[in-house]
Amino acid sequence: MQIIILIGLIILGYITGSAIEKNHYKSIESRELEGSNLPVLTTSKLPEDIDIKECKLLSGSVVISIDYFKRFLAQLINLVGGKVISYESLVDRARREAILRLKESGDGYDYILNLRVETSVIGNSANRKNGVGSVEVLAYATAVKVIKYESGL
Repeated sequence: MQIIILIGLIILGYITGSAIEKNHYKSIESRELEGSNLPVLTTSKLPEDIDIKECKLLSGSVVISIDYFKRFLAQLINLVGGKVISYESLVDRARREAILRLKESGDGYDYILNLRVETSVIGNSANRKNGVGSVEVLAYATAVKVIKYESGL
């Protein structure tokens, strides 16, 4: 009887975790479409013919945890080797969410320059070698407003 309860909880955890991840991806994709008009560049300089009016440091951060079922599967894959897809999706969602939060804080600016992304493992799992539990991603950049001149044509 206890094994049935355990299996039921594992299945419930898998279904719930998958649904949460799928909903997060949908949210990310719709917000990426909304914010696609704000250019984000990894370069630190604009072309010389553009005059800067205002600058501001932006940041966006997120901490996302992996569910126990995916952590268990990842540990099994670590035993035999191979691609750990559950960790890839964890880092991908965290990176995209951090950049979205950065872009949302830069609303009203014309460009985002010098984008940098930092990733770290946090929580109790950070000091253990047996797996990732939560990942923090920090995205930071410089938001720039430019002077727009009226065209004489």
